[in-house]
Amino acid sequence: METAIGTLAAFCTTVSYAPQIIKCWKTGQADDLSLRMFLLLAAGIALWVVYGFLLSDMVVIIANSISLCLLAIILYFKMRPQRGSSTQ
Repeated sequence: METAIGTLAAFCTTVSYAPQIIKCWKTGQADDLSLRMFLLLAAGIALWVVYGFLLSDMVVIIANSISLCLLAIILYFKMRPQRGSSTQ
């Protein structure tokens, strides 16, 4: 039962990135997102992956690794230079 609840929780939190990624993909930008928040979130998720390895918990490892990859997509849109913007 614990594994089923953990798997469902992992699915929900991992899939929660999809709407933001779709928005970034469509607009090509993430100007309205907080870079500090996403960097702190990335650090937290990376620590969850380490924690999962320490406990040998595959649900924690897989879910957070996928979340970290999805977050990297959002960070890509946030940190990439915008086309047409001046750098003066």
